Amino acid sequence: MNLHFSEDFAGWPPEQTVFPIAGLDLRVLAGDHPFYVAELEAIRENWERETAANPALFDGRMVFQKRLALTESGLVAEGHVIPFSTFMWWRRQPDRQGGIHLFAYPVLETSDGALVAIRMGNHTANPGQVYFAAGSLEPEDISGNRCDVDGNMRREVLEETGLDLSDADAGDHYYASHVRRTVTVLRLFRFDLTADQMIAKIHAHMLVADDKEIAGAVAILSADPKAHPYNIAMLPVIDWYFGEKPRS
Repeated sequence: MNLHFSEDFAGWPPEQTVFPIAGLDLRVLAGDHPFYVAELEAIRENWERETAANPALFDGRMVFQKRLALTESGLVAEGHVIPFSTFMWWRRQPDRQGGIHLFAYPVLETSDGALVAIRMGNHTANPGQVYFAAGSLEPEDISGNRCDVDGNMRREVLEETGLDLSDADAGDHYYASHVRRTVTVLRLFRFDLTADQMIAKIHAHMLVADDKEIAGAVAILSADPKAHPYNIAMLPVIDWYFGEKPRS
């Protein structure tokens, strides 16, 4: 297949809109990401500032895309494993050139018409922000040389909320949105639980969880962008969900 990897998202749907995609093929390449190599000293200096302001930050590993194409078969990407500190420096760039951040949102639906999201703890990289339980693609999400996005979603939801996505009715389709060179992949997961029941389960899990990243859970009842302190990637999702009512 002759791919046209987009550097500027030309030909893509507009930013902050949700659109269907046919599938995912996210290849992980050996070696270092070019952005990491080019910005190594700046990355180190920025990480010193980041950890001075927030000593709880951890320089783990994540997958960062080098290039990305939107094709008839879905999203096709090539990326590298990088230190988290590289991403923290990249996201501070005004134009965010040099790479593309792709992550997945499992959109948790309740039996009474709400969505359930989490609120991040003050010691995290996104303090106080509200978004679906999610995290960057990590080395443990790589199978062969491809990213297992569904595995990433299952792992992140289980770690952060105690909920098991295998207990939900998974939507048949993937969707995506993008803003400022960050691409969000979406899939719907419908639980046979009310919003109150789901939140109670999450709060119970918080008492025993090893990882204390989250500060609580919230029910989303409308597309009101001011209802919670949303991460920017959440805004097109709630607008799409409560406006278009996707079925799968």
